[in-house]
Amino acid sequence: MSGNRRKPPQGRGRRAAQPPPSPGRRAASRGGGQAPPSAPGPDGYGRRDAQGHRSEPGAPGHGGRAEARRAAQGGGRRRAAAAANAQGGRRAAGGRGRGRAVPERKRFIDYPRAGKDGLRRWIPSWKLMTGLCLGFLALLVGLAGIALALVDVPNPKLAAKAEKNVYYWKDGTQMVVAGKGDRNRQIVGINEIPKHMQWAVIAAENESFYQDSGVDPMGIARAVAKMAMGGETQSGSTITQQYVKNTYLDQSQTLTRKARELLISIKVGAKMEKKDILAGYLNTGYYGRGAYGIQAAAQAYYRVDANKLSASQSAFLAATLNGPNLYDPEGGVGSAATPEKNLKRAKARWSWTLDREVATGHMKKSTRDAIKAKGFPMPKEPKKSTELKGQIGYLVDLANNYITNDSTRSGISQRQLERGGYRIHTTFEKKKVMKLRKTVEQVQKKNIDPDKRDVDKYVQFGGASVRPQDGAILAIYGGADATTHFRNNADYTGVQVGSTFKPFVMAAAMRDGVRDPEGPPEQGPSTRTKVSPKSIYNGDNKIKLRNYNGTVWHDKDGNEWHQRNDGNESRGMITLRTAMQFSVNTPFIQLGMDVGTDKVKQAALDAGVNEDSLAKTTPTFSLGTSAPSAIRMASAYGTFATSGTHTEPYSVTKVERKGEVKYQHKKVSEAAFDRPVADNITNMLETVVQKGTGTTARGLGRPAAGKTGTTDDNRSAWFTGYTPQLSTSIGMWRVNDTAKNQKFLKMYGVGGQESIHGASFPAEIWTKYMKEALKGSPVMKFPVPEPIGEKVYGDGASPSPTPTETSAPPTPSDEPSETPSDEPSESPSNSPSSTSSSCPPLNPDCDEQSNGNGNGGNGGTDGPGGGPGGDSGDTGDTGDPGGNDSGSNFFGGPTGSRRE
Repeated sequence: MSGNRRKPPQGRGRRAAQPPPSPGRRAASRGGGQAPPSAPGPDGYGRRDAQGHRSEPGAPGHGGRAEARRAAQGGGRRRAAAAANAQGGRRAAGGRGRGRAVPERKRFIDYPRAGKDGLRRWIPSWKLMTGLCLGFLALLVGLAGIALALVDVPNPKLAAKAEKNVYYWKDGTQMVVAGKGDRNRQIVGINEIPKHMQWAVIAAENESFYQDSGVDPMGIARAVAKMAMGGETQSGSTITQQYVKNTYLDQSQTLTRKARELLISIKVGAKMEKKDILAGYLNTGYYGRGAYGIQAAAQAYYRVDANKLSASQSAFLAATLNGPNLYDPEGGVGSAATPEKNLKRAKARWSWTLDREVATGHMKKSTRDAIKAKGFPMPKEPKKSTELKGQIGYLVDLANNYITNDSTRSGISQRQLERGGYRIHTTFEKKKVMKLRKTVEQVQKKNIDPDKRDVDKYVQFGGASVRPQDGAILAIYGGADATTHFRNNADYTGVQVGSTFKPFVMAAAMRDGVRDPEGPPEQGPSTRTKVSPKSIYNGDNKIKLRNYNGTVWHDKDGNEWHQRNDGNESRGMITLRTAMQFSVNTPFIQLGMDVGTDKVKQAALDAGVNEDSLAKTTPTFSLGTSAPSAIRMASAYGTFATSGTHTEPYSVTKVERKGEVKYQHKKVSEAAFDRPVADNITNMLETVVQKGTGTTARGLGRPAAGKTGTTDDNRSAWFTGYTPQLSTSIGMWRVNDTAKNQKFLKMYGVGGQESIHGASFPAEIWTKYMKEALKGSPVMKFPVPEPIGEKVYGDGASPSPTPTETSAPPTPSDEPSETPSDEPSESPSNSPSSTSSSCPPLNPDCDEQSNGNGNGGNGGTDGPGGGPGGDSGDTGDTGDPGGNDSGSNFFGGPTGSRRE
C-alpha cells in the first residue's frame, strides 16, 4: 500500500522528539561517509530541498523509506531505552507516537491488572476470581474441621435440667417458688414410647431421620430460600438438630448458636444411635402446659403414661412439638392463640400427621380412616400446681404472660422461662391483693347463696387495681382459686363493660369535636366543633338515631334504630353532664354518631383500652359493646386521673438469672389527651359519684370519680373509678365454667336483688376495698378543670328552653343524696336464660333486643345506686364476647376468647 495514504504524523512522535543524529552518525549508518543532501523535515517524515520543498520518501537520490527509518532508529534506540527506564515504563517520549511501552514485570497476583487501561484495569480476571473462591472454600473447610475437632458435646442430663422460678412481691419478699422443674420431666426409654408416637413425629418433622447424618443441607437451603422469598420463618432442622437445641443450647436465633448446633449435630449424629437420639428428642421436647418430655405431656394432656398413648393421641402430641402455644386447644398467649383458633389448627395438624404416616408407609389407610372416624382426641383440661392455689396462680400467670408475650421486650421466650432459674420481681402489693380478695369474699359470702337460690350459682367477680402514675398493677382478683377456676377474671374474659365506656365517647367529643352537618363524613379539625359538658342533647326514650348530617340512620336491612333508655324513661333536653350523671343512653349514642365511632374508638385506644377487645364500630359501640379487661379499664381510667397521660400497665419490674439482670422495666407513657379534656372527664365522673348512679362510692370519704355500667339482660355489671393515687375496676357476671356451651347468664334475682347494677355489689366491693387500700394515704383533690369546648345542640335540641344543668360535685357526704328506686326497670326472671331475643338486629319495634354479632342490643340497667335512671348497656347478645373473637389480655396480646 502506498505510503502517501498514511496520515502524516503531527511532529510529536518518538522520532520527532529525539535529537537528530550527527552527520557522521547518519553517514555511518548508511554505509557511506557523505552527509545527506538536505536535513530531515520538522515532522521527521519527508525531506526538503534547499528551497524548502518536500520531496517524496523513497525518491531517487535519497534513501528509501525503510532505509530512512533504520537510520533514524539506529541512534535513538539507546536513548529510548534510557528514557523508558527513567520514566517507569512510560513511552519513550511520553507523546502520542507509535512507540511501544516497555512490558511490566509479571506479579503473582495480577491486580490491578497489567496492560489494561481504565475500568478494565480494576476488574479481576476469571483466574483471579476462581483462585480466590477456591482459597476461601479451603479456608472454610479448614476452619470447620478445626471447630468440629474442638467442639465438645455437653452432658445432656445437666443441660436439659429444668429449675424453679422464684417470684417476689413488690416489697422484695418472696411470693412463691413455682415452675415444674424436674418433677414434670420423667425420662422414659425408647421401648416405653409407642411406635406410633415415634413414627408420628418422624413423619411430621423429619421423614429421612433414619437415613440422614444429623444435618439436612437441602432442608436448610429450602428454609433459607422460603424466607428469602418472603415466606414464613422455618428452621430447616432435623430431629437431631432439634434434640441438640433442646438439650444443649438455648432458643436464641443467632448465627453463633446455629453454627454450634450444626457442629454438635454432626458429632452427635456420628456418635449416637438413631434410636437414642429419637428417645432424647421425645424426652426433652416441650409440649406445652409446662410439660417437658413425652411422659409429662401424656399426663398433662390425657392423664395417662406415655406407653398408654393411642395412635390418635400421639398424632396430636406430635403437633404440639411444632408449637404448643398455637396447638393447645385450651388456648395460649397472643391474638392468634385463642382456644377456638388453636383447636382448629390442632385438628388440621392432627389429620395431616395421620396422612403423613400413611404416605411414609408407617400406617395403613384403613387404620387412619378408622382413627379419623372416631374424631379428634380432645385433651383434658389442664391442672394447676398446688403451690399456685388461690390468687397466687393468677399473679404468676400474669407475670409470666407479661414476660413472654413480647420476647423482643424481655428477651425471654416462654420456653426459656419454663426452663426456670429466674428471679422475677413483680409489682404486686401483698396487702392490697389480700384486701381485694378478702373484700370480694366478704361481699360474696354475705349476699350470694347458691344453696338458697339457684340463680346465685355461677356468680363470678373480677377486678384489678392500677397505679395511674406509672401503670403498675398493684392487685388483682382473678377468681375463687387458680387451681379450680383457670381463667383469670382480671384479664380478658369477654365480659362487656356497658356504660363504663361512655367517658371515652365524651373524651372524643371534647378532643375531636362533632362534625359539621353540611360537610363530608371525613372532616378535619377546621370543620369540627369541640364539645362542652354543657352541650344539650335529647334524652327522651326511643328517639330516632340519626347520622351526623341529620338524616335518619338505617341498618343494612333498611330499619331505623330507636335507642331505649333504662326503664323506658324520657328525660327531655339535658346536658351531657346530666346524661353522664344518670347514664342516659340516647344522648351518648347520638353524640357518638355526631363525632364518629372511629373517633370514639381512637379515644378508647389512646386511653389504654386494647384494640383486640373492642367490638365492631356500629352505633351501639358508644354504649359499651366492647369487652376490655378489668386491668385495661383500670388503666384507661387512670389516664384521666393523671390529666391525660397514659402509662402502659405492667406487672414485672425486673427479671434476674444467675445474678445477671435479664430484664428491667422501662416506663412507657405518652400524652393521650390534653389536660382540659382529661380534667373535665374527671369532673363529670365526680358528679356520677356524688349525685348520680355511683353514689355508693361516696362512702370512700375522699374525692373520687367513677362510672357504673350494666349490660343487656342484666348479664354483667361494673364499677370503675379512681382517686389521684389509685384506679380500680370491679366486674360481676354469671357463667358456668364447666358447661359445654358456655353463655353469660342473666343476674335477675341474684343475691336476693331484683336486678344487679354496677352501683350494687361491684360498687360496694370497690368502695370497701379502696377504703382499705388507701388507708394512711393523703387525701388528694382532683385538678379544677379549665372550660372546654362550645355548647353544642344535638338533633332535636334547641337553645330554648334552657335545661337545668347539674352543678359540679359538692363536698363528699356519707349519705346518698337520692333514694334508690324499689322497682326494677324490667321484670326479673327467676329462671336463668341464655337464649337470644328473636328480634332482628337493631329493630326499632323491639324493646328487648339482642344480636350475636357484637352490634349491641337495647338495654340493661344500671340501677339506682343513688339516683333515678340508669344505664342501658346495649351490649348485644352477651352470649357472645363483646370484643373481637380473639379477646385481649392486659399487655396487648389476646389470650383467647371466652368459652361459651
